[in-house]
Amino acid sequence: MSMMITRGKTYDEICRAFEWRIPERYNIANDVCDRWADDPTRIALIYEDADKRVTRYTFGAIRQHANRFANTLLRLGLTRGDRVTLLLAQNPECAIGHVACWKAGMVSGPTSVLFGGDAIAYRLNNSGTKALVTDMANYPKVAGIRGECPTLQHVFVIDGAPPGALNFWDAIKDAPDTFTNVDTAAEDIAWISYTSGTTGMPKGSVQPHRMMLGHMPALEFIYDFFPQPNDVLWSPADWAWMAGLMDVLMPGWFHGCTVIATAMKGFDPEYAYHVLDSHRVTLTLLTPTTLKLMRQVPDARGRYTLKLRAVLSGGEAVGKELFEWADRELKLKINEGFGQTECNVMLANNGNVMPIKPGSLGRPTPGAVCAIVNDEGVEVPPGTMGHIACKRPHPVMFREYLNRPDATRDKFIGDWLITGDLGQMDTDGYFWFHGRADDVITSAGYRIGPSEIEDALLKHPSVKMAAVIGVPDPVRTEVIKAFIIPAAGVTPSDALAEELRESVKTRLARHEVPRMIEFVDSLPMTTTGKIMRRELRELEKQRSNKA
Repeated sequence: MSMMITRGKTYDEICRAFEWRIPERYNIANDVCDRWADDPTRIALIYEDADKRVTRYTFGAIRQHANRFANTLLRLGLTRGDRVTLLLAQNPECAIGHVACWKAGMVSGPTSVLFGGDAIAYRLNNSGTKALVTDMANYPKVAGIRGECPTLQHVFVIDGAPPGALNFWDAIKDAPDTFTNVDTAAEDIAWISYTSGTTGMPKGSVQPHRMMLGHMPALEFIYDFFPQPNDVLWSPADWAWMAGLMDVLMPGWFHGCTVIATAMKGFDPEYAYHVLDSHRVTLTLLTPTTLKLMRQVPDARGRYTLKLRAVLSGGEAVGKELFEWADRELKLKINEGFGQTECNVMLANNGNVMPIKPGSLGRPTPGAVCAIVNDEGVEVPPGTMGHIACKRPHPVMFREYLNRPDATRDKFIGDWLITGDLGQMDTDGYFWFHGRADDVITSAGYRIGPSEIEDALLKHPSVKMAAVIGVPDPVRTEVIKAFIIPAAGVTPSDALAEELRESVKTRLARHEVPRMIEFVDSLPMTTTGKIMRRELRELEKQRSNKA
């Protein structure tokens, strides 16, 4: 298991020794599955279900199932380039589905089971999905919107066979278990991830096969020269998001390591300790919110034996207090990282080769050129506020926004990909986050765009106008607050607020439901009729200061 980076004693030594070697032809499935599959002893996945029953899958079994699913999709008439949506949580079928798509040159679409019908329908139609894989718990949402999705031809259900759907395992059982992987270019599309919508509906971030290779140097660095003997990876992070899929599952398989999958619904800190202990997890991704919840578990060190050697955290600021707790109680340093769907893990820390400055995002990962730039794309001096940016080309960067050339252009200033985050760099080359340049809400590790929530609220007949912002929260970083102008004749009430929350919950995801709702007579607007969310955030800040 050779690393892409060269082990070194200092950050500078590691970066100087690194160079990119991206082949012109590349298929992710060859690296994350097939090259390990001839070893009958190599365990790819350990799945612990809701009853804590454990099932083990070798890489050979993953290859066999993925080959059968790829052959099944072809038999049903799908061809290279077709879209297949995976509406699944952490389970074997989700991982098998991704590998099968890549083998066949098709495009996988990771989609969270937390989404409601409207959010799912939008992603299916926007991507032109032809086949979908889900479970019985989420099938009713699919059945409810299927008539609105003209491209959707086939639905697979992994644990049932409702009318109009195929049982996944029955459908593939007689398919051939051999398959010749499609010869894809490194630039060909592998999967499409949807970003948070700030100025409209979510955008489909097109991810090419090369992104797998683009991820690895950063993760080898963050996970302290991963892989090492007996490395086992797990995270509660949903595989529908970049963090779960490309910071844990696929990097683990890239190096032939065992990955743990769990059927956890919501985050249970006690159960998290159980997983870390019972499966001898050595590498994990835990957001600051999950770490804060784990910190509240009494006598965790006395009750659980941890084998952790590296923890990746991100999505929110870790902070000095949390960093010191992990150092004291878990006996390890949290390696904070920074990235986004369009350009993942561009900044990071590794406490064993560089001093960690608690609260900083770290320094550019090996092979990444990052800077703080102004609105013209000019690098600014240390200590100066500007856009956190990464220079192209970088193999981890997205290819484009699906059918949105305007948005793709707007993501760059010259050769700099602009993250949308504001920050500064200190004289030692460490980056510091200061806030969003746009309206994205950061809550419990999720990056949430307000537009989709506002749209969901406006579908309720009692709502005339809605505006959504994030307000500071000590545990979640931010919580969602909605300002509502009621429709004519509607009287605001606590009951109405709860009704609106339930309405959003059925349409979107639980983490997108406003925790706070305030009824107002008017909203701050521009002369062109756009809501000025910035003024609402400032209003909340003033209220907080007075409290």
